Amino acid sequence: MGHRENPRPGGRSARVQAAVHQSVREMLSKMDRADVTIPLIAQRANVTPSTIYRRWGDLQELLADVAASRLQPEGEPARIGSAREDLEAWVEQYADEMASGVGRQMLRDVLATIDGANAEKCSGYTQQQLCVLIARARENGEPFPSLGELMDHLISPIIYRILFDQAFDAGYARELVARVMRKSNA
Repeated sequence: MGHRENPRPGGRSARVQAAVHQSVREMLSKMDRADVTIPLIAQRANVTPSTIYRRWGDLQELLADVAASRLQPEGEPARIGSAREDLEAWVEQYADEMASGVGRQMLRDVLATIDGANAEKCSGYTQQQLCVLIARARENGEPFPSLGELMDHLISPIIYRILFDQAFDAGYARELVARVMRKSNA
């Protein structure tokens, strides 16, 4: 009967995306970022450069898409104890990952695109994680900040410091948690 494409919608498209993303991640781990080009990515992913241009438009959009997918969390926040303890553990890990060299570069890639869709996707991932923590607090009857309070008083200052290379340590993240928890208990 000859070669038949996978009839599942998005099957080939998903495979192309996976191959291109993997090629980008591998190249960024071995090469200087300035040397990564769409023709090299296409060659490594075994697709044509026009496939990449058609789907992503340009290199910056592709890098932003790869970064956004890498910023997607692998699972729910860990259960440590109270909702506050879970939040403290989660925010320390979040701040560490985002402040790392790789995290900073991924944030810059995500924010460098014009349309903001990748930034919205990343913000959505963070909000989903926080919503899990909020739901846990409700289940346990613990007072807990709203999503807006967490984004404004916890996530925003951390991301600001990372983007503008202002140093901070785990103590800073814990202090932010303490402040936002005091506000929600007031």
